[in-house]
Amino acid sequence: MGLFDKFKKKGTTQEEATGKPEEKEVEAIGWEAIEQEFLRVYPGQTNPKHYGTIIRWIFGGNDPLDGISVYDGGNYWHFVSFGQTEIYEKESDVKEISGYGYELTFKLKKDDYEDEEAEIRNICGILQMVARITFTKNEIFQPFEFIYTGQTTGIDAKQKSNLTGFITIKDPTVETIDTLNGKVEFVELIGMTDAELKTLSTVGSVMEIYEKLGSDITDYHRESIV
Repeated sequence: MGLFDKFKKKGTTQEEATGKPEEKEVEAIGWEAIEQEFLRVYPGQTNPKHYGTIIRWIFGGNDPLDGISVYDGGNYWHFVSFGQTEIYEKESDVKEISGYGYELTFKLKKDDYEDEEAEIRNICGILQMVARITFTKNEIFQPFEFIYTGQTTGIDAKQKSNLTGFITIKDPTVETIDTLNGKVEFVELIGMTDAELKTLSTVGSVMEIYEKLGSDITDYHRESIV
């Protein structure tokens, strides 16, 4: 049983959960708190690109995140997930932390992509994949970890990039927020090459390579730094 199994409805209405008439509308207080933090960073972006889940996880869908928004950071796209925290009403007994305690983020460098929409949707798929690991295996991703699968194909939509895996950091662009449902942090994924990933074994080694990289924006075309 995963953590979110304990949340029962996780944002469903009474009618959806029991078949009985709905008595009140479920408020998306956690969702709104995340949006407010991103609006602080990206003023005016009240209607960012958004990719919602067709069949929600609690109804048997394959995607654990209820949605992913993509903000325009100028020379990059800034992705943020909605669903690893309690984005609707508080349902868990842990008051200090909302859900798993964090949402996933990602910054993709803008480029002359043959199909930019395909690349954006590809990143959404990656965030769903990482969240699925948490939902099915209870594996929590903290800053300064690495995700190495041994794959040799790129993480881009055409699978041609030298980047094959990820490190995680605390997203430096947005701040940890205190919501009515508990604390929410933002854990960012950064694309890494196979050679880079093979040098990692500890938190310290991840911190060192991130400092050497000098950027948290994933660039599909960059060369390995090791």
